[in-house]
Amino acid sequence: MSWLFVLLSPALASAVSLSSAVRTAAPPSVRTYKPYDEANMQRNKLGTSDLLVSPCCLGTMTWGNQNTDAEAASQLNAAWELGVNFLDTAECYPVPVSEAKQGNTDRAIAKWLRSGAWAREDVVLATKVCGFNERFTWLRGETTRVTREQIFASIDASLARLGVDHLDLLQIHWPDRYVPLFGSTRYDVTKERAFVPFAEQARAMGDLIKAGKIRAWGLSNETPHGVSAFVAACAAEDVPLPASVQNSYSLLQRSDETGLVETLRAHNIGYLPYSPLSAGVLSGKYRGLQSAPTGSRLALFDGYMERYLGTKGPNAVEAYCDLAEAHGLTPAALAIAFCESRAFVTSTIIGATTNAQLEENLAGFGIGWTEELEAGVQTISESYPDPWRMLVRDGG
Repeated sequence: MSWLFVLLSPALASAVSLSSAVRTAAPPSVRTYKPYDEANMQRNKLGTSDLLVSPCCLGTMTWGNQNTDAEAASQLNAAWELGVNFLDTAECYPVPVSEAKQGNTDRAIAKWLRSGAWAREDVVLATKVCGFNERFTWLRGETTRVTREQIFASIDASLARLGVDHLDLLQIHWPDRYVPLFGSTRYDVTKERAFVPFAEQARAMGDLIKAGKIRAWGLSNETPHGVSAFVAACAAEDVPLPASVQNSYSLLQRSDETGLVETLRAHNIGYLPYSPLSAGVLSGKYRGLQSAPTGSRLALFDGYMERYLGTKGPNAVEAYCDLAEAHGLTPAALAIAFCESRAFVTSTIIGATTNAQLEENLAGFGIGWTEELEAGVQTISESYPDPWRMLVRDGG
């Protein structure tokens, strides 16, 4: 690998009661960094926060379901040995979301942290609090909402599962308000509902920062309107801006380029693409298949393989696979290199169920993006615009 990343050394904040955070807590101390050689180490600043992150972020949502704790640790060690310093989890992981397995991902990460293989200051740890969901009542005994009380309850539970006293980044997994993200991409005005005010959500994040529970906060599955509303709320409430937005983005799904990217650039907010392989289809592993292999992502979600086959997705994937092979790349490496090559991308979130997949994904970073690759992608994109996207029910 030609890329290495700087590791972080945060000053740990002391425990503070969230109920008295505003009144008694002092802001966390300024983050310090280990010395690094600029010629050999690469890192990206996450928005307006003090977090420095590797261009690769390790996704974790299969750990505790498709992967064992030992396999999770093996992936983490392999990634960290190559310079990755950023990982992303969520309170509802692993997927598919279930009451029986909820929290297993965090517990696998906690076990790895306790092993002492890497120090806490070498890990930029991000998690997510659930947005509105009427099905996940077992998380907090009611519909999940992004209220102040539920945000506080979520962060305390996450800290306990992970065995740490602070998190580097807390993200709102999906909005509290209605947004057509899961199951449909068309806005349906009949589904609009009352939602937790942006100001309440922003204030809660600001208070968690003051309490030393988190260093920064961010958004996920968000829209230009949502980002703009949060920016306005932060200005009114004197709260730090969200450091990042984590959205689905890939060669097959580039809709964020038409509105969201401009908004993020205007406010210096980082962009974290997830699903750069579009649920694995851009790896080419489904080429020519009429049914999803047992244990694969499309097999885990009922009807997803059939939905995929009924779109132009397979045609676009075939073209991207041919482009990759013509340039001596694997299809996965091309898809990930495309994300990394975008000037608005801060860190790309990858996920794998095997170390072989992880190695192939990591090989997509540090590739020199050429005019020929850009022209090839543009030609295919114009032939198959937005051909398929992975829509997960209820944000799972």
